[in-house]
Amino acid sequence: MGTGGPTGAKRVVVAGLGDTGVLVAANLSRRLEVTAVGTRPALVSGQELGNRVADPDGWRRNYLLPLRRFRRLDRVRVLHGRITAVDLPAQEVAVELADGTATTAPYDVLVIATGVTNGFWRNDQVEDLAGVEAGLDRVAAQVDAAATVAVVGGGATGVSAAYNLARRHPDKAVHLFFAQDEPLPDYHPDARRRLSRHLEKVGVHLHPRHRAALPEGFAGADLTSDPVEWSTGQPPFAADVVLWAVGKVRPNTGFLPAEILDEHGFVRVDEHLQVVGHPEVFAVGDVAATDPNRSSARNWGYRVVTHNVGVALKGAGNQKAFSPPRYRWGSITGIQDDGLTVFQPNGKAFRVPRWAVQPLLFRFFTQVLLYRGVRPDADP
Repeated sequence: MGTGGPTGAKRVVVAGLGDTGVLVAANLSRRLEVTAVGTRPALVSGQELGNRVADPDGWRRNYLLPLRRFRRLDRVRVLHGRITAVDLPAQEVAVELADGTATTAPYDVLVIATGVTNGFWRNDQVEDLAGVEAGLDRVAAQVDAAATVAVVGGGATGVSAAYNLARRHPDKAVHLFFAQDEPLPDYHPDARRRLSRHLEKVGVHLHPRHRAALPEGFAGADLTSDPVEWSTGQPPFAADVVLWAVGKVRPNTGFLPAEILDEHGFVRVDEHLQVVGHPEVFAVGDVAATDPNRSSARNWGYRVVTHNVGVALKGAGNQKAFSPPRYRWGSITGIQDDGLTVFQPNGKAFRVPRWAVQPLLFRFFTQVLLYRGVRPDADP
């Protein structure tokens, strides 16, 4: 899809078409020649993953969007496949397309936004839309059939999954296991305490100070049904299905030279989100080693990148710096009957009323302001 940007324009390659990659490509496409490489022909969002298992149909409506629906991507040369190598001196990426053929894409600027693999929730498999849908349906069927669900992991994904499963499926016994005294260790203490109360109110059984003993090589890529064992000494726990949200994150950077990666495989960047030693390369989102929480996806990192790409190509102007907050922030539990509550870095929260969530938050703010235009689903 896409016909490319203005003839003779500078060339940008965007590696990755998740939430951040789509935003970068959409915002650069008006004035630059943009090629974007994604493993799926749709945006499969990394947001609100708890609702993805508790309310898959509702999640699809806002977080699974075929790329053809994004108007700004009409100008982008979109390649469905995987980048296999980057030649930094030649400024060129090698791409293996989904049909098995290969191509290359030269660049004046490269933006790396390939994200991370995190169990079954997020991965970098090359899939078509039917494969994505089948994976969602498979997980939903396993969860629907379970009377007892164990969610292992106290981060935002685990908390969201446990909360939404308990609230939407009160017939299920939902247990949340986490290693510390409270869930959400990267969030403000006030947010942690408030969410703990919410979890108890909807009937989630909380199990603090439980650290799972994972089998060798297992990263939570599948739902399981075997009893969960604990390295913290508690007896094994049996559930009909176990959802793993233990934060076994692996950056999707196998195609990149080791010289630009840190010891954990994330891309080393400076405060301008430029790769150290390579000012023509930027990285943003979960793949970029910006701060301990790698939080540039949530904190307007795409704006920093799109501005600084323009500065780099012009060779003039002032760069913007990325400044991460101390604590993570976000809606955590997603859309509920009373609206959508957003927990801020300072621990305070505000709620978007339920009536306003779809027309104002998703249709206007997200689809019009952020993505610069998203077609209705029925529009070819």
